[in-house]
Amino acid sequence: MVGRTPRARRSAALAVTAVALLALTAACGQDKGEQSPNGQNVGNGAPAKDNGYGADDGYGADTGDAGKGADAKTKSAGQLAVWDGKKLGKVVTDSAGFTLYRFDKDSAQPPTSRCDAACLKAWPAVPATGAKAAPGVDASLLGEVTAADGTKQLTIGGWPMYRYAQDAKPGDAKGQGVGGTWYAAAPDGKKAAPAAAGTAPADPAGLSTRNDPKLGEIVVDKNGMTVYRFTKDSAWPIKSNCVGACAGKWPAVAPVAKSDTEGIKKKGYMTYNRPDGGKQQTINCWPLYTFSGDKKPGDTNGQGVGGTWYAASPEGKAIGATA
Repeated sequence: MVGRTPRARRSAALAVTAVALLALTAACGQDKGEQSPNGQNVGNGAPAKDNGYGADDGYGADTGDAGKGADAKTKSAGQLAVWDGKKLGKVVTDSAGFTLYRFDKDSAQPPTSRCDAACLKAWPAVPATGAKAAPGVDASLLGEVTAADGTKQLTIGGWPMYRYAQDAKPGDAKGQGVGGTWYAAAPDGKKAAPAAAGTAPADPAGLSTRNDPKLGEIVVDKNGMTVYRFTKDSAWPIKSNCVGACAGKWPAVAPVAKSDTEGIKKKGYMTYNRPDGGKQQTINCWPLYTFSGDKKPGDTNGQGVGGTWYAASPEGKAIGATA
């Protein structure tokens, strides 16, 4: 067999290198139109005196000014989520981040809803259709019961679930303690309560997803906070263009083990060494961030900021960004 010439050997070596580079590039799957240019963009209840339903009218809300809860009477809870409040402990929310409640006058064995039609104007029943168990919560806990208005109402651990008409935004828990009978629900349907001293709470996944009513399925961190993409970054080569003051507004997501994720695409899931010396998690090779302007789970205040910041999809795409 005749040996190859030095030129042939060099050509073969270059071909192998090119194939390896193409494989790495394919693993990162960069979106079109999002090459990284130079520069950066910094984005700027107390118990009531009543019969147990809440407020003086007996139900806990002025039905003429009922807030978001009234608009959600027939809205599916979607992908349930859990957030850990310092005062309330672990609380179950719907996909939009609205608190779910339980009523002490109901029963779990057998599941029974005792909130009548007038009561349901202030405490809309959460429909069972389309509800999905929160990550890490046993799906068998979910069930349904027929509410007074005919709604097939979601139950968790047998307890019927409600929203509160006066909760105006995600994270509100104005219904807590109303009438001494209404309480935020825990992931198992029981009353939410802070963990006992010395008890270590269950650790949620480092990165998981939440079904946002406007954005669809988005990535959230272990605290339920929205995770973002910066369209001035690049995926191959991996590069973050959010440094200095920008990094203060948009903290980099610290590395999270693959085994500590739920629903996240593993392709291109790797750690990036930032120019400031820190390490940052990527999905599909895109650097990930949270936003200092988000104050609680369910907030998406960073969406669209500067036309360059967008919530991240489980595949690492910038949701809502235009090419």
